[in-house]
Amino acid sequence: MTTHATAPTSATEVITTGRRGRGPTPATGRRRRRTLFPYALIAPAGVMELLIHIIPMLLGVWIAFLSLTQLSIANWVAAPFVGLQNFITSLDPAGPIGSQFYGALLRTIFYTVVVVGIAWSLGIFAAVLLNSKFRGNGVLRTLFLVPYALPGFVTTIAWAFIFNQRDGMLNRLLVDDLGLLTERPFWLLGGNSLIVVIVVTVWQFWPFAFLMLLAALQSIPDEVYEAASLDGASLWKQFTGITLPMIRHANVVLLLMLSLWVFNQFDVPYLLFGPASPEEATLISPLIYQQSFNNWNFGVGGALSVLLLVVLLIASAFYIRLVMPKGQTIDD
Repeated sequence: MTTHATAPTSATEVITTGRRGRGPTPATGRRRRRTLFPYALIAPAGVMELLIHIIPMLLGVWIAFLSLTQLSIANWVAAPFVGLQNFITSLDPAGPIGSQFYGALLRTIFYTVVVVGIAWSLGIFAAVLLNSKFRGNGVLRTLFLVPYALPGFVTTIAWAFIFNQRDGMLNRLLVDDLGLLTERPFWLLGGNSLIVVIVVTVWQFWPFAFLMLLAALQSIPDEVYEAASLDGASLWKQFTGITLPMIRHANVVLLLMLSLWVFNQFDVPYLLFGPASPEEATLISPLIYQQSFNNWNFGVGGALSVLLLVVLLIASAFYIRLVMPKGQTIDD
């Protein structure tokens, strides 16, 4: 039996049949390149995020389940798996590590609330002050941003010299020049050490709060304040009734960012006190460092890091849930 191939019935069908045989058309190739182009742009950032954050974080979680000490660090892949033992040790309030953890956690919460509160208060005061036009406004704005522009380690080392017990500028002023004290107090040891950490951290972070709040204030039209003044609203009434509600979204983001940065603070206590902070000023991040690199107990250090991550995730979720109206996002 003889078979016959069906002939194309139109010119369009002839062209389509011919292109199908030669592969994708130029238009299909352009659409495919346009689809892949955004992924190609973000691919380097994705790879760097994976190498810098994701993989080290997963590695830290894995280490939290190992008995990784000075004896096993040379062959850490073969370190014994101990399950949840490091977490039990870290959370035991009767143990030495657990008591340190709870003490550092409460101290860090207090430190975060005080630093963020003072930094925000200074930032909003300076932003409201410099949101009005007067002679010298630009000079003051520049001066207020100097602490934020300087490298953090430089300013922290300078503060360490200022608070030095024997030759520091503060003791020289209080004892030698003003005669307010008879003896030179220790500022980097004992109970004063936490005050020093708070002062230095506020110095570093309040200009950022000022910058964010000033940008938010400049988005409020002047006509709103003029109308409120004509209605007889006082300055305090304008601040609570106009300013704070209209910069609410900026405040939500600012307070969340400041809280996360301050709660994780490591640079300031490390530069002020060295590898081992005084007990009265030991925060969570320095405690993790001490357990990992001073005591060579990387398993407990990893467990404390995971607990810190859990605490921050829960606190952030509650904050966003409570502050943001239901059904809205920060960008709304």
